[in-house]
Amino acid sequence: MSDFSVEAVLRDNTGRSETRRLRRSGKTPAIIYGGGKPDLAIAMEYFVISKLLDKEEFHSSMIEINVQGAGKNTVILKDAQYDPIKDTVTHLDFLRVSSSDTITLEVPVVPVNDAKCPGVTKGGLVELIRHSLEVTCRADSVPAHIEVDCSTLNIGDTVHIEDVVLPAGVEVHHEVNFTVLNIAAQKTSGGEAETEEA
Repeated sequence: MSDFSVEAVLRDNTGRSETRRLRRSGKTPAIIYGGGKPDLAIAMEYFVISKLLDKEEFHSSMIEINVQGAGKNTVILKDAQYDPIKDTVTHLDFLRVSSSDTITLEVPVVPVNDAKCPGVTKGGLVELIRHSLEVTCRADSVPAHIEVDCSTLNIGDTVHIEDVVLPAGVEVHHEVNFTVLNIAAQKTSGGEAETEEA
């Protein structure tokens, strides 16, 4: 079962001039690939897809794309490219999946309970080292984000990947127990970090 549904049309041409023409007409070029089927070059309404991209869950959910003349495709969003100046989406990559497929993709990291974190109440800052994690899980169980609980952290404390409680069925493969976030002391005007008073 898909969480989102969107319409698309086939693209006859895929050159640069054609993609520029599409964007001028209010459409966003995209491609659907994988699943042992031929690639589909498609175009989607910019206004519709840009609104969906604003939803965090769209980036980790199964999506049904109904391509006129080519039927329905169940996919996940694999990549989104943006204009570096206008920050508007310029191209999308979708990977065909079924609910039982095991997939790997990037998911954002979200600190939680940071407002009542002892280190923050003492003037420290949550320093996010990893803004996203590469997770492996079933296509129908991709988390919208990975939460990191900061409720017990003090200034100088560090959260490593093996400290993070992952949702059931979600794995982060790693060889090194890397840092995800820490609680850093604020720097004084002289550039040195403030330390806790004894």
